[in-house]
Amino acid sequence: MIEVKNLTKSYGDKLAVDNISFRANNGEILGFLGPNGAGKSTTMNILTGYLSSTSGEVYINGKEILENPIEAKKEIGYLPEFPPLYLDMTVKEYLCFIYELKGCKLPRNTHLKEICELVKIDNVYNRMIKNLSKGYKQRVGLAQALVGNPRVLILDEPTVGLDPKQIIEIRTLIRKLGKNHTVILSSHILTEVQAVCDRIVVINKGRIVADDTADNLSSALTADHKLIARIDGPREEVVKVISSIPGVVNVLADMQREKGVWEYNIEAVEGTDIRRELNKRLWSRSWYILGLRSSELTLEDIFLKLTMGESVNEFMTKKAEDLESIDKEGGKA
Repeated sequence: MIEVKNLTKSYGDKLAVDNISFRANNGEILGFLGPNGAGKSTTMNILTGYLSSTSGEVYINGKEILENPIEAKKEIGYLPEFPPLYLDMTVKEYLCFIYELKGCKLPRNTHLKEICELVKIDNVYNRMIKNLSKGYKQRVGLAQALVGNPRVLILDEPTVGLDPKQIIEIRTLIRKLGKNHTVILSSHILTEVQAVCDRIVVINKGRIVADDTADNLSSALTADHKLIARIDGPREEVVKVISSIPGVVNVLADMQREKGVWEYNIEAVEGTDIRRELNKRLWSRSWYILGLRSSELTLEDIFLKLTMGESVNEFMTKKAEDLESIDKEGGKA
């Protein structure tokens, strides 16, 4: 378990991390997100003992990182964004070196073999690291984090440089590791965080602005009176008809999804259900609804809303206008 209490880090008069608190429980995969300059990297470095905090406490399985750094760091396996590899070593030599460096007591050959099979680098075990592809180097970096079977894994951009198949394999591996380890995962690939993590912490300007599951954040930030409809009908006329429905306050035509079919972002007065009237009016004109869903936010939408301070409507309006502009430009081409 990782527990962060009132953590603060300042550089002179600049406050990089401002009194944050959160925890990652045993067997939980926690996504840690933040824009550049938000304090994310600083926090990660404090968690791993690379930086000291100005104030506050960090506990790694009950061991405070500053008061008991050696014991706390024994609990941590860390994969930084740029893996700390010695390129002139073979994979075997490097992992044996890490094994000795960590003072690992597990049976060396058996332990390293299990790790290599787990991250799928057993086929390059005797090759020089400098001759490996970027994807394999990333896997060797993950292997070194697993040496000693630490109870806590801190992974910074673990799938950088991997091809789509390898990314899926590493994501599957991380989910598997999360069953027996506490995992903190930092990634700029938001779909990856959504696919892998049980919970998400978002930091912005040194402060935590969200701490919940992606589904709960989406529900909290999404208004249930917003709909996205895919309709087969003349665009301008469809907009006029929808706009005339009592309770509708805004209609935005998104890009054309297929010939004659457009997607519309519809906002109604909160608490108003327009679905039946919408269906009735479109059906009377022989226009067809090919899809209808509530406009729940994606993790990307949530991240932008929390870190940029935009309202949902402002973001959706900009999104629709951008897509419309792209579609017009494509039509001219």
